[in-house]
Amino acid sequence: MSATTEAPPRSTVSQETGPSGPQRSKRRPFLLIAGIVALIAGALWLAHWWTVGRFIESTDDAYLQADSVTIAPKVSGYVTDVLVADNQAVPAGAPLARLDSRQYQASLDQAEATIDAREADIQRAQAEIQQQQANVAQAKAQEQVARLSAQHADDDVKRYAPLAATGAETHERLASLVNTRDQARATLAANAAAVAAAQTQIGATTAQIAQARAQLEAARASIRQARLDLNDTTVYSPIAGRVGDRTVRVGQFVQPGTRMMTVVPVQSLYLQANFKETQVGRMRVGQPATLHVDALPGKELHGVVDSFAPGTGAQFALLPPENATGNFTKIVQRVPVRIRVETGPATRAVLLPGLSVTVDVDTRSAREGDKRIAAENAHG
Repeated sequence: MSATTEAPPRSTVSQETGPSGPQRSKRRPFLLIAGIVALIAGALWLAHWWTVGRFIESTDDAYLQADSVTIAPKVSGYVTDVLVADNQAVPAGAPLARLDSRQYQASLDQAEATIDAREADIQRAQAEIQQQQANVAQAKAQEQVARLSAQHADDDVKRYAPLAATGAETHERLASLVNTRDQARATLAANAAAVAAAQTQIGATTAQIAQARAQLEAARASIRQARLDLNDTTVYSPIAGRVGDRTVRVGQFVQPGTRMMTVVPVQSLYLQANFKETQVGRMRVGQPATLHVDALPGKELHGVVDSFAPGTGAQFALLPPENATGNFTKIVQRVPVRIRVETGPATRAVLLPGLSVTVDVDTRSAREGDKRIAAENAHG
C-alpha cells in the first residue's frame, strides 16, 4: 500500500509563515515614520555636534576648593578659652581662642617701669648738666680772680725789683713779693684746670644722656613688643569663613605655629579642573563653563574660566618626573584650570571644598584665536 500525503489547509500555511498582507501594510507607515524620526534626530544631533558639541571640553577630574587659612598662635602659653565651636561661621577679626596672658602682662609692666627709669635718668643727667654749667661759671670766675691777683703780684715784683737793687727797699720785701707772685700764678693754673675739669664733666654727662636716651628707645621697643605679645594671646580670625578641623582644647599648651583650627572661606569657593593637555588648546580666560556637582544631582551650575596654571601638575609635584633617564613612556599631562563659580548664596551655602564636579567648557570663542594662530604659522 502506498501512503497518501494530504496538503495542509491554506489558512494553516499562512499563519505559520508570517503576517498576512493587510497586517504588513499596516506596519510599513510606522516603520517609515520611525525611520524619518531617527533620521531627523540624527541630523539634529550631528548639527548640534558640529556647531556646539565638538567645541565642548569635559572632565570629571575637578574639585571645589577654597583658600583655607590655618590658625596658629604667635606666642606660647596655656589655652584658657576656646571661643568657637566646630563648623561655626565666624566673621573676619572674630576672636577664636585665648591664651594665659599673665606672664605677658608682667613683661609689659616691667617694660613700662624700665621706660620710667630711663626717663628719670635723663632728667637727673640734665639737672647735673645745669649744676655743672654753674660750676664751670664759678670756676671761670675764680680763674679770673686768680689771673688778676697774679697780674698784680707780677706788677709789684717789677716795681720793687729796681728799688731793691738800689737799696731803697729791702731784699726781704722783694722776696715776699716774689713768693706772692708765684702763689698767684699757681692759683691761676689750678683755677684754669678746674674750669677744664668742669667742662669735661659736662661732656661726660652729655654722653650719659645720649646713652640713657638710647636705652629709653630700647625700652620703648620692648614695650611695643610686650604689647604685641599681650595682644597675641587672643587669636583672631584673619578672614571670614567657617571653623573646621578644630583640635585646640582648654588647658592645652601651645607653641608658636601650633595648628589650632582651620578657617575655610566657603563663600569664596572656586573650581580646580584638571584638563588633559589635548583639551586646553582652545581654552581661554572668560569662556563659560557648565558644572555638574555630584552632591547636587540634576542641578546645573555655571562658571567662567578664570585662569590657567603656569605649568602642568607634574611640574609642581613633590618629585617631578625625570624623563631624561631610562626608558620613556609618554603620559598625557594635565593642566590645572581655575574656574570661577557663579551662583547665588543659597546654592553656595550647600557647596563645600572637596566636592567632586564634572565640568564642561564651551571653547567656541577661541575660533578667531585659532585663525590667528594658523595665520601666524602660515607666515612663519
